[in-house]
Amino acid sequence: MKNKPLISAVINVRNEADHLRKCLKSIKHFANEIIVVDMHSTDNSVAVAKEFGAQVYPYRWMKFVEPARNFAISKATGKWILLLDPDEYLGKHLKKELLSIIKRSDIDWVKIPRKNIIFGKWLRHSRTWPDYLIRFFKKNSVTWKKEIHSQPSTKGNGLTLLDSVKLAIQHNAYPSVTQFITRALRYTNIQADELKQSGYKVKTSDFLLKPVQEFNSRFFFDEGYKDGIHGLIFGLLQSFAICLIYIRLWEKQGSIDKPLLKESFVSASQEAVFEYGHWFNKFFREEYSKNVFKNLLMRISHFLTRLTKNF
Repeated sequence: MKNKPLISAVINVRNEADHLRKCLKSIKHFANEIIVVDMHSTDNSVAVAKEFGAQVYPYRWMKFVEPARNFAISKATGKWILLLDPDEYLGKHLKKELLSIIKRSDIDWVKIPRKNIIFGKWLRHSRTWPDYLIRFFKKNSVTWKKEIHSQPSTKGNGLTLLDSVKLAIQHNAYPSVTQFITRALRYTNIQADELKQSGYKVKTSDFLLKPVQEFNSRFFFDEGYKDGIHGLIFGLLQSFAICLIYIRLWEKQGSIDKPLLKESFVSASQEAVFEYGHWFNKFFREEYSKNVFKNLLMRISHFLTRLTKNF
């Protein structure tokens, strides 16, 4: 009788042949079983999977991967499941750590840090690191939800690995700006549908405040500025994507033509300017903390912004 595999690697794929080869190569001598669920690829993803000895199962094309995850996991027979996207890879230190974990009886699932490469650079800030995800777990201890970018439900005891680069999944997240925009067009449409189904009614302030808050949280609060020009561009693109969600929602709710009330527009604009001004001044106060004159000017500017906020 054939021995039951200890570790099953599970990957959902659609037109990812180039990435898939590197992904499978990184787990070739780690996983005892490889399950690839192909969602109607038109490239040679299936051929690449079979080249590495993977068991390939077809699945209907989905706009995002979450609904297909449970199907892929159901095909695995291993005690432990390693869940990967085709643009993710494992290093030797992480594999060694995971092999030590499976010897323990008190762990059912593991949160692993993920190193995101965006436009050719590892972003250490911008809310992209350590980007913890549950990607290694005993079968039947983790179940995926159907919502986009949702977190799975878990059973049993979990372990969070140290936020070390050596223990991180390597993720080639966005090789280009074009790919970011292409994904944003798809994902924002799905997210707008989810908001509509929840009964959310789009407001004028959503078009102004939501994108500003997204940029501020990534660039200032999560120190995206420390990622240089990459951090700035990524923050701007993320704020664009957030704005696009609410524009799409407005369209899905009938592209309603209604007057833009001066009071609501001005109020939202002032709130956006105030919030951005708060973080902008905070950033430069820290930057020029040793320059008393510049620090004073920033404080006066921030005071005037607060003073005129409600006018």
